[in-house]
Amino acid sequence: MLDGYDQYSFAAPIRGGHHVSHDVYVRGSQGPTVVIIQELPGIGPETLALANRFSAENYRVVLPHLFGPLGRTSMAGNLLRVFCMRREFSVFAKNQSSPIVDWLRALCGDLKATRGATALGVIGMCLTGNFAISLMADDHVMAGVASQPSMPFGDQDSLHMSPDEIVAARHRLGEQGPMLALRFAGDRLCTANKFKAIDKTFNQDTQRVRTIELPGSAHSVLTLDFIKGGEPAEAALQEVLNYFSDKLSTA
Repeated sequence: MLDGYDQYSFAAPIRGGHHVSHDVYVRGSQGPTVVIIQELPGIGPETLALANRFSAENYRVVLPHLFGPLGRTSMAGNLLRVFCMRREFSVFAKNQSSPIVDWLRALCGDLKATRGATALGVIGMCLTGNFAISLMADDHVMAGVASQPSMPFGDQDSLHMSPDEIVAARHRLGEQGPMLALRFAGDRLCTANKFKAIDKTFNQDTQRVRTIELPGSAHSVLTLDFIKGGEPAEAALQEVLNYFSDKLSTA
């Protein structure tokens, strides 16, 4: 299922004095680049279908492999894996991001500095949804989509971001224009309170995060529940593609 992708390992320090390495899968050689950060179920057929959609639009696609089996989903197994990866993921933490964001930030910098990315955007989903907002604070990242951002688990009124990340992301989004956030209206993992928290944090004086709610009670807007979402999900994906085209193709 990963035919056509090149693979390499990327290592970088994270907070706490740790150094971590993960495999990265890349399709395309250079140009406007979209980093798709896997959600909790893993890099399965639906995530690869999303990646292939971007590849068909002439983007270079980057898939960091953070946990779990490749090519299939494993919700229960990956949840256990993430709980065991405490150095990298802090799933209940509020007012701070997970340490793996440091690694993702370093990866984005490396893609721009040494691997030919002319413009860079990120998509975070579910477990990694908030990561896309944190990464918008990075000068290397020009566009971001937070799809069903769900962390911190157990507290939908809070964001999985540090105060410094919020200040930096507010500043960058004020300069670059709003990013996108997606959810199904009836999602119980990314609730209306989560979008209220995002709106309160980022949109009080000007729009920095444009929130899009789809009808239905599914969860994964762009991947596992994309077919279930029907025409609204297809319209949301097209809006995401248009957004990246506007932000990256003209950079």
